[in-house]
Amino acid sequence: MTTITYKDLMKFGYKEHTARSVIAQAKQYMVKCGYPFYNNKRLGAVPASAVERIVGFSLTQESEKNHDS
Repeated sequence: MTTITYKDLMKFGYKEHTARSVIAQAKQYMVKCGYPFYNNKRLGAVPASAVERIVGFSLTQESEKNHDS
């Protein structure tokens, strides 16, 4: 399972506040899905699939494109 942090999102072009907000939303989503482990302030990495659900596109395909260029 690939995890994403706010710093990874910043590499995709998101501003810091927006990136942190997306991670927070993904953590809330994971808690709603039954993973109380993500209800932790200090935890900053979330599954890529949760972030993809928030942003609406696949980050794994985007990162592969960025590495090919």
